[in-house]
Amino acid sequence: MVVSTVMVTSAQAQSEGNWIEKPVAILQALDKVTARVSRLQIPVGKTYRFGQIAIKIETCRVRPPTMTPESVAFLEINEYQKDRKAQQVFSGWMFASSPALSALEHPVYDVWVLSCADALSADE
Repeated sequence: MVVSTVMVTSAQAQSEGNWIEKPVAILQALDKVTARVSRLQIPVGKTYRFGQIAIKIETCRVRPPTMTPESVAFLEINEYQKDRKAQQVFSGWMFASSPALSALEHPVYDVWVLSCADALSADE
């Protein structure tokens, strides 16, 4: 399966030390009902609420400048509905260069990784 091959490759690269940890993940989120697109900056270890979902960034990594550019983040996404506890709807790695490879499959929301950053930007 293609997904597991990429996941193994990512895990191998991380274990070989070819990734640089960054403290901030830059994501884009879409609310399909309102057509609202938001660019989100979320520090690693923090959770951001977007509509009925909560996005937690576990880690955000980039390849060194000497390698092919790539950003990857490990996300946990929970959905909160009325009168219910949080339900996990996604947990895994998302790759900036291949958003469809490991995507949040949700009827209302889309979330994808754009990049990782060294600090929060005042522009966002």
